Amino acid sequence: MNFERTLGLVLCCTLLAAPARAQIQAAPETDGNRQLSVTVYNQDIALVREERSIHLAGGRSTLRYADVAAQIDPTSVHLIPVSGGDFRVLEQNFQYDLVSGDRLLERSLEGTVRVVGKDGGVSEGKLLSFDGGSIVIDTKDGIKILNRSETRELSVTQLPGGLISRPTLAWLVDAQGAGSRRTRLSYLTNGLSWHAEYVAVVNPEDTGLSLGGWVSIENHSGATYPETKLKLVAGDVQLVRQVFAKYAAGMRTDMMAAEAAPPPFAERGFFEFHLYDLQRPTTIADRESKQISLFEPADVKNVEKKYTFDAERLGNKVNVTLEFKNAQASGLGMPLPAGTVRVYKQDKDGSQEFVGEDRIDHTPQDEKVRLALGKAFDVVAERKQTNFRRISDKVTESSWEIDVRNRKKERVTVIVIEHPQGDWEITQKSSDFTKKDAQTVEFPVTIEAGGEGKLTYTVRTQS
Repeated sequence: MNFERTLGLVLCCTLLAAPARAQIQAAPETDGNRQLSVTVYNQDIALVREERSIHLAGGRSTLRYADVAAQIDPTSVHLIPVSGGDFRVLEQNFQYDLVSGDRLLERSLEGTVRVVGKDGGVSEGKLLSFDGGSIVIDTKDGIKILNRSETRELSVTQLPGGLISRPTLAWLVDAQGAGSRRTRLSYLTNGLSWHAEYVAVVNPEDTGLSLGGWVSIENHSGATYPETKLKLVAGDVQLVRQVFAKYAAGMRTDMMAAEAAPPPFAERGFFEFHLYDLQRPTTIADRESKQISLFEPADVKNVEKKYTFDAERLGNKVNVTLEFKNAQASGLGMPLPAGTVRVYKQDKDGSQEFVGEDRIDHTPQDEKVRLALGKAFDVVAERKQTNFRRISDKVTESSWEIDVRNRKKERVTVIVIEHPQGDWEITQKSSDFTKKDAQTVEFPVTIEAGGEGKLTYTVRTQS
């Protein structure tokens, strides 16, 4: 047991027998009958379910599972017998006082320790205190203050009771007769989350794209789930408490596992959410980010590239969006989980270049997908107020002018978006408009290649 990184020295422990406890009757962790399934939600929470075979003595005994998530919600644990005989759960405990160098020393205060210095000198006595720089012990020759940086080895004579190497669930059970049982355990844990990632490649005419989907699963729960059945739930599940005990706080993603061409997920509706069921088992290792294909790339038709100018809310730049309908007629038509869409386009030399990214929300079938990809370089617009007059104490009238210039080699249509306030009426206009809601109107302005266009309108407002 090496605590060198924790203590700045090698800590050697001679472990004497721990205090006697009720007999542990559980299947080994390598039990081939263990079956795992994990359902991961968007909100850093997962439901873990497992079945395993155990052996219990008759009467009362202690059953321990030492391979559970460190960020488990102990109040959500549910253990039941499935077959082989009944038993009652009398008590349930979640033990998370994990052994570490400093924790071992803290629990060994007033106990006997043995310190070997770099010069080979040995000191043995009662541990009085310790900190990052020194160790204070009471020896037969008096109290010594030892420099930890000059210490080669430090030994404690007994593992303090209660310290464990891994978070452990323990039950006091009362079994009706000895024998093997099949048990089913379920619990909620933090530290497991997932999100979708999409890659879109636009065709040369910007009228279609190839869209592929991946899911990224982040595991910081403090446990590994080998060969587990994996389900993902897309949607916003109501949680009374979204933060459980953070026993494994500070973990970082140390590795990334990308899986090449795996089978896709099977999707189905589930309550008011959508569930994605991976059609094969997979291993979700602790402190790992795993990518799995959500669906094979789909050829999406009827894509529209739109230019919009919303000076009041988005500034004095013309924005570029791609829009398409998530429908079977367009080549797609499956519920899309929320995630980031990265968009590429093929250059003349055959290379694919990045043109922008946007985040989409959960998008049902037959709803529209809008991807805001940036600002137009060759389409420019300017907005200015040309007149204002007060007609009465409550009525005002203002006039606006929006100049649009197209420096591209093809005709474009820019949707100019305005936001009149209060009780309003447009009294004069140079272009027809569409009223989208009480404070949004859209004016389409079409400009020929290399040309300029101008939109003018007057709005009367009553406060």
